[in-house]
Amino acid sequence: MFDIIPWRKNNSVQRKGDEFDNMLNSFFNDDFFSLSPFGLVKSNFSVDLKETDNNYIVEADLPGVDKKDIDISYSNGYLDISAKRDNVIEENKDNYVRKERSYGEFKRSFYIDNVEEDKIQADFENGVLKINLPKLNKEISPVKKIEIK
Repeated sequence: MFDIIPWRKNNSVQRKGDEFDNMLNSFFNDDFFSLSPFGLVKSNFSVDLKETDNNYIVEADLPGVDKKDIDISYSNGYLDISAKRDNVIEENKDNYVRKERSYGEFKRSFYIDNVEEDKIQADFENGVLKINLPKLNKEISPVKKIEIK
């Protein structure tokens, strides 16, 4: 006869090989690696969205990305921003040679309606992409407060 033991991460009953897996996970998930070049490559990029009376403003942080590697499109109310990054670090000191490469593609999509498509403008300076999306209908609709019952 056997008992059912609920699985918990810190359960004293472990499968064979779990100790090795735990050692590897604790080693590679250590904060030390977040400071290394491997930790510098994020899976995506940060974006700020702002609304004014006349515009929507999108600011995206894209450090280390060339202007030619950024694609922006607006279709059916969706703003798509994609970028590619290809970094090469080469260091020659004494008898040591170090080369590190990191490559990544990033894409974010945002639904932004009420935009004058023909007047969208974008600038890229010092690693910050700024997109200005003029509003089509500049009237401010009143916010309706919804009561919770």
